[in-house]
Amino acid sequence: MHFRYLGNSGLKISEITYGNWLTHGSQLENEQATACVHAALDAGISTFDTADVYANTKAETVLGEALQGQRRESLEIFTKVFGPTGPKGHNDVGLSRKHIMESATASLRRLQTDYIDLYQAHRYDYETPLEETMQAFADLVRQGKVLYVGVSEWTAQQLRDGAALAKDLGFQLISNQPQYSALWRVIEADVVPTSRELGISQVVWSPIAQGVLTGKYVPGQALPEGSRATDDKGGADMISRWLRDDVLERVQQLKPLAADAGLSMAALAVAWVLQNDNVATAIIGASRPEQVHDNVAAAGVTLPAELLSKIDEVLDPVIERDPARTEDSSPKTREV
Repeated sequence: MHFRYLGNSGLKISEITYGNWLTHGSQLENEQATACVHAALDAGISTFDTADVYANTKAETVLGEALQGQRRESLEIFTKVFGPTGPKGHNDVGLSRKHIMESATASLRRLQTDYIDLYQAHRYDYETPLEETMQAFADLVRQGKVLYVGVSEWTAQQLRDGAALAKDLGFQLISNQPQYSALWRVIEADVVPTSRELGISQVVWSPIAQGVLTGKYVPGQALPEGSRATDDKGGADMISRWLRDDVLERVQQLKPLAADAGLSMAALAVAWVLQNDNVATAIIGASRPEQVHDNVAAAGVTLPAELLSKIDEVLDPVIERDPARTEDSSPKTREV
């Protein structure tokens, strides 16, 4: 495993992060989820990402149990706050001081830890003053419950505003967690340059585009049984936008490129996002331990410029690049 600094901080994290969105507490039984976490640990992964909203808090509980017995100081545990949790009442969502403080306390309990290494605003809250949100994060840092603060899917201007307030309040905003893959490059035009300027790293999710970049979805063929595309607990909804013949046909053309590089399709996809020097880590998910080992093969890989150009050439007609898609990811009003 290789390690990178997270933003302009002294915190090092593993290049590959194990994440449990759409798996723990949902797709997987607890025993299988624990096996995947242990496979990640065995592979040298030290960084684990979750969120209170995943499986309505169950994912945090499963991760906390799976990590019991590990040396806490050797781990970096990330979680997030924003989405509706619990009974999804009128204050069970957003980035108000009330929701942030209550959610942090609940996440610590579920994760069975005294502190969160990186606490992230899961989306931007248009209905709460940014000053209130950042003050709550600052207080959690001073209380020792949170060591570092990050965000997820914020626009370049939102990052700029948040970083300025954080500085005024005596802490740093060190990370942003966006979707990023060879197919989804919306952060490249604005978010990445602004992040470099501000000392913010990307902690990227969906580097294999919900599994599409593995090449297992073939145009004209039935969806693989047990795959995310057949999951009725949320997975199928997330992957549906990629299951177009034009996308799948292009992805199939990457297979010989991966073979020439000596990588699986999944490892090629993960290695691709890690070529961006503003990316600190790529979050992988897994439903089986062997998937963890496959993805970890991307750590430390340098893809030659010629290969990167060939990937661009193959995928260019189906790549999403519109920077406005980042703003679209945060709801303009709270869901409840």
